[in-house]
Amino acid sequence: MTVIDLRSDTVTQPTDAMREAMASAKVGDDVLNEDPTVHELQDLAADMLGKEAALFVPSGTMGNLISVLAHCGRGDEILLGDRSHIFLNEVGGVAAFGGIHPRTIPNEPDGTIPLDLIRKSVRSPDLHYPPTRLLCLENTHNYCNGAPVSVEFMKEAKALAQQHDLKIHLDGARLFNASVALGVDVRDITRHVDSLVVCLSKGLSAPVGSLVAGTQEFIKGARKLRKMAGGGMRQAGHIAAAGLIALKEQVSRLNEDHANARLLANGIAATPGLSIDPATVKTNILFFQMNCQHLNPQEFVEKLNQQAIKILEIEPGVFRAVTHREISTGMISRTLDTIRAILK
Repeated sequence: MTVIDLRSDTVTQPTDAMREAMASAKVGDDVLNEDPTVHELQDLAADMLGKEAALFVPSGTMGNLISVLAHCGRGDEILLGDRSHIFLNEVGGVAAFGGIHPRTIPNEPDGTIPLDLIRKSVRSPDLHYPPTRLLCLENTHNYCNGAPVSVEFMKEAKALAQQHDLKIHLDGARLFNASVALGVDVRDITRHVDSLVVCLSKGLSAPVGSLVAGTQEFIKGARKLRKMAGGGMRQAGHIAAAGLIALKEQVSRLNEDHANARLLANGIAATPGLSIDPATVKTNILFFQMNCQHLNPQEFVEKLNQQAIKILEIEPGVFRAVTHREISTGMISRTLDTIRAILK
């Protein structure tokens, strides 16, 4: 039985074109800055993202960490959403490695942070306060139903940041999903931030890797921090080659994943015992709840797993499903049929 893995878009396997490119890639020592395929990937990414330079890193978590470290010193403060990936899922790295103080602000359901709360959270110069240096945003916002954050909000956040001499870093792990969902060029989003990270190994299907982007000076500092964090790679062109295919061939098909997520959300909404608002599903991530009396959440996940369907319980009684290149409309139908049979 074919496994339907809806736990995350990180489970995607590389395409045949990626495997061929990886096998034949021209490589060099990237720590010595001599890998031609890494250079090609970084140059393409910088151009697509509208930034001066980019840096290939092993993971989005490392990318976010070294970006925050490049912007802040020990004892500085960052502002970020209380549902953000940097705050919830990156092991407290900015505090553990950087001595940086995270100050959280409640996220709105659409992934934004109220501008008035950002304004009120910026510290005034005072002996007792850490200096506020950086605002961290996320787009799409994973734990806010994969919401694509609007260009208008990004613009307003940038204006506010400039008023208070703050930099903005964007966790854009699924940034191309946001640009597709919003129907805008990705540079319409990125022009409002100072640095960003995009992931190649989620919906874009590369096996590993993310990209940090910003000014030449910023990337110079980030490169040294990457080395410090153990992210220096040698013949990295073999994996960078897959990243090139990801950027060139996989962005244009992301709308298929969004359509499948809406199809799944509509089916769940029509299923007794489950609840979801399909209107909240804008990209490839959806959250739903179970209010079934005769089955507990763990049993529900296990029964699905027995039928070769995998989802995640994110919070008690709250489940996440993520569509991706390896999920077809037929798999969505099978998933819904199986769910209904389990809950019947």
